[in-house]
Amino acid sequence: MVKINKIWVGPMPADSAYIKPFRLHYTQNGKEKSWDIVKVHDSVSTIIFNTTRNKLVFVKQFRPAVYHNIVRSSGGDVDRNIDLDKFPITIGITIEMCAGIVDKSKSSREIAREEILEECGYDVPTERLEEVFSYRSDVGTQGCKQIMYYCEVTDSQKTALGGGTEDELIDVVEYSVDEAREMVYQKHSINRPPSCLLGILWFLMNKIPNN
Repeated sequence: MVKINKIWVGPMPADSAYIKPFRLHYTQNGKEKSWDIVKVHDSVSTIIFNTTRNKLVFVKQFRPAVYHNIVRSSGGDVDRNIDLDKFPITIGITIEMCAGIVDKSKSSREIAREEILEECGYDVPTERLEEVFSYRSDVGTQGCKQIMYYCEVTDSQKTALGGGTEDELIDVVEYSVDEAREMVYQKHSINRPPSCLLGILWFLMNKIPNN
């Protein structure tokens, strides 16, 4: 995952399969306004709890956007080759729930099931996925929808190593309930998206008695 030896910034191609920036114009209270928006895919995420070992299952991966933002906010030169000694790749590694974009003609549950198998290696029937809720993320730039699910797995359902598809580098990591609780109560900056922290809080409130 950390075997990255060169990072640089280039222009966004117009045919990107993942994001499409545009400007929306509208009139509000008789005044013309505009807003810059990025069109992206909706997504799914899943809170996974292994009941065999009482562990929550997460994925760990390098996120270029997180790395770039940390370097930029720390005064690094992001317009040229970034100094990897001063800004090691590890600062861009995040802990997240298993998730994926909705870019296929399949139901959200089917996509969530595929992501669980590809990223974490568990074969879970779609009917075992409990829908938690849906919400809008990045409301200032995207407003995309994410549906969050919850499922319980056992060691016997581990049919593959996980780690994502061929072009992904993902590590599967597990946290005890106490370790997960510490993730949301620690006060310093952490590389975890809000959806991950939200999922942990929901789990602690709804699945752990006398929390």
